[in-house]
Amino acid sequence: AGDRDKFVAAFDKLEPNSIYTRFFSVRKGLSAAELDRISATDFVNRVTLAAPVGSTLDETLIGGATYFALPADGGMRSAEVAFTIEEDYQGQGLASKLLSTLVAIARAHGIGRFEADVLAGNASMLKVFERSGLPLTKARDGGVIHVVLDLRQVSDKP
Repeated sequence: AGDRDKFVAAFDKLEPNSIYTRFFSVRKGLSAAELDRISATDFVNRVTLAAPVGSTLDETLIGGATYFALPADGGMRSAEVAFTIEEDYQGQGLASKLLSTLVAIARAHGIGRFEADVLAGNASMLKVFERSGLPLTKARDGGVIHVVLDLRQVSDKP
């Protein structure tokens, strides 16, 4: 909750294409509701991870990942997952590390799958999911690919 200003500053540094890729639209900032959602981390149903660089005094967020548990329909618990990585740090494995950490937290709290909507042109995010070692299914609807990762199986990948 104390990092709201850091999330706003990190968002403000993103290029329009990164914003579009993450939010499916170009926008000038995060809404109060989005910031509240990020801040409401309970590390069970709502998890937000931040990737900082710099010292405590000049710390800057370069990436983040979230999951939000979805209402259970009597079956397996699932959560929506999303990532944002600052352009200068993309392609260095940060999203994969954040995903691995989210998976561990989710498994500890009985979440059996992650779901994500990814723009079809976002090949780098799709590769993160494909390389996770987790069983996945994909369904395309226009320009969006709905990805479902099965968290119940332990990956052989590090």
